[in-house]
Amino acid sequence: MTYKITGYQPERLFHFFEDISAIPRGSSNEKAVSDYLVAFAKERGLWYHQDALHNVIIKKPASAGAEDKPAVMLQGHLDMVCEKLAGVDHDFEKDGIDLIVKDGVLTANGTTLGGDNGAAVALMLAVLDDDALAHPALECVFTTQEETGLTGAAGLDKSLISARTMINLDSEEEGIATVSCAGGMRFTMTRPITRHTASGKLLTIDVSGLLGGHSGTDINKERQNGIILLARLINRVLHETGAQLASFAGGSKDNAIPREVSAVLVCSDADIEKAQSIADALAADFAAELVPFEPDFKCTISAQDGAAEVLSEADAKAFISAICLAPNGVRRRNLKQDGFVVTSLNLGVARMDDTTASLVFAPRSSVASLQNYTTDCLYLLAETFGFDCDIAGAYPGWSFAEESPIRDTFIASYRELFDADLKIEAIHAGLECGLFSDALPGLDAIAVGPTIRGCHTPDEYLPLDSFERFYSLLTDVLSRLAKH
Repeated sequence: MTYKITGYQPERLFHFFEDISAIPRGSSNEKAVSDYLVAFAKERGLWYHQDALHNVIIKKPASAGAEDKPAVMLQGHLDMVCEKLAGVDHDFEKDGIDLIVKDGVLTANGTTLGGDNGAAVALMLAVLDDDALAHPALECVFTTQEETGLTGAAGLDKSLISARTMINLDSEEEGIATVSCAGGMRFTMTRPITRHTASGKLLTIDVSGLLGGHSGTDINKERQNGIILLARLINRVLHETGAQLASFAGGSKDNAIPREVSAVLVCSDADIEKAQSIADALAADFAAELVPFEPDFKCTISAQDGAAEVLSEADAKAFISAICLAPNGVRRRNLKQDGFVVTSLNLGVARMDDTTASLVFAPRSSVASLQNYTTDCLYLLAETFGFDCDIAGAYPGWSFAEESPIRDTFIASYRELFDADLKIEAIHAGLECGLFSDALPGLDAIAVGPTIRGCHTPDEYLPLDSFERFYSLLTDVLSRLAKH
């Protein structure tokens, strides 16, 4: 294989990242990359375990002189969020990521990069592959379906893990260590719909150009939810004309703020001019509203003759009204912690087929009672508009520990290597640390990683020098743990 990333050390770190980038690994499609890890372990004579969810654990004995030191778990997830720009020809089920290296930055060609959490996978493989490193016994845990609810981590047999020190590698800001996170879930509302054929003018409305982003780390940045934006427009058109809703599709992941949304309305010849005028006016209003936050927002509106299967008036009203009234975004902040987000939710997916319409939310909170209040609100919304509800992928939060030896070790290592202080913070995104902490009493955990920007969007990028520096930090910490 000819590698694109050159000039950074150790080479194996970057080669492993390119290797796994060539393997499709969206959530629930991790078998191939899981098998790659098993082959890696077999080639090096390392103990491994692969389960039915395609989670993999690889263990490596301590280096010479560190045999009496407590084992350390390194952990990250195999799957990635699969998002692409409109018009990009890429099949995430079959195609590897087309990497681009430019000016020291790694990106992908029109798709998400998979740095979240491919960086962790490459880091663990590089550590396991280097017999010259000093380290305690290592237990490298590669989990699956993290992006769709931490499913792999929840189903992993944690009795196979002896370590009580955990280094999670799913943080995305060099120089910052995460020590607490929110809990979350996937909340789905589904409603039966009926359809009939209608003909006239097909009014197609496409929203694009929004920034999107991670529904945890970016929820506080005033990024517009495309689903709610388009529902606002359609609600006005439906109320002021006789238009009928034929389709509505937006978002692909509950934990990604939706960037691109489209809908089709069927209008009579008498209504089409008014409907288009309303849509044009609202699109202009939206652009003015969003200038500070969404400079590339676009709303494209077109009309043509045709016919389509449209929803009944009651079904269309229920669907659009539920979206317009759905709670979304930041719901509670802690003003004593610089406005840190405590509770939020994201309406990440809106879709319909011939017989059903669905809305998928990602509620998050570091306070259980507030998470319960959010779900109560969603249940009330569903009851009001005739939706059934389902909760999946619920995972616990991760509480701050007053004393943490692994945190102290990272702080000391970072200061010595970079002559700077490691920042310690809590985050609103979910991490697998909560699941492992619940299952492994006394676990001392920290979440760290290199800088990765634009996660869960096609704008995702990874500065290669940050990746290089972080590997130095990680291996220095492991060396310290092997000595003390």
